[in-house]
Amino acid sequence: MLFSKVGGLNKFDLNLIQFLNKISMPALRISLGIVFFWFGALKIFGESPANEVITKTIYWFNPDIFIPVLGVWESVIGICLLVPSFIRVGLFLLALQMPGTFLPLILLPEVCFQSVPFNLTLEGQYIVKNLVLIGAAMAVGGRLNPIADKK
Repeated sequence: MLFSKVGGLNKFDLNLIQFLNKISMPALRISLGIVFFWFGALKIFGESPANEVITKTIYWFNPDIFIPVLGVWESVIGICLLVPSFIRVGLFLLALQMPGTFLPLILLPEVCFQSVPFNLTLEGQYIVKNLVLIGAAMAVGGRLNPIADKK
């Protein structure tokens, strides 16, 4: 390999990997927390671009109540992810909330797809990006230290 033949690059590579190992999980957790807090705050203040899709998807609830409650839920997830002692609570709340984010793909395919199943609209892309948030949450959860058994 190229790096193994050039000593300086090999050392740089090793140092970079060690640095990324040290900061990547906190950076992922913090960025995930910021995204959830931000998206939640937009819903609380009635400024989310997702409000129309939410209103059409969860039509059986009053959107004037449901959307701000969802915003508080998402903001709490974000805060929990930003505070290390509450990460597990945040991940639990995230796991409960995430399945609902995919409902428009089933209930509103005309809004999410230009042609089913691959040609997504902007709304559809907004929903499918949640797969990345789920993967990030799994990575954060997978790096938690187990709760000590106090017997």
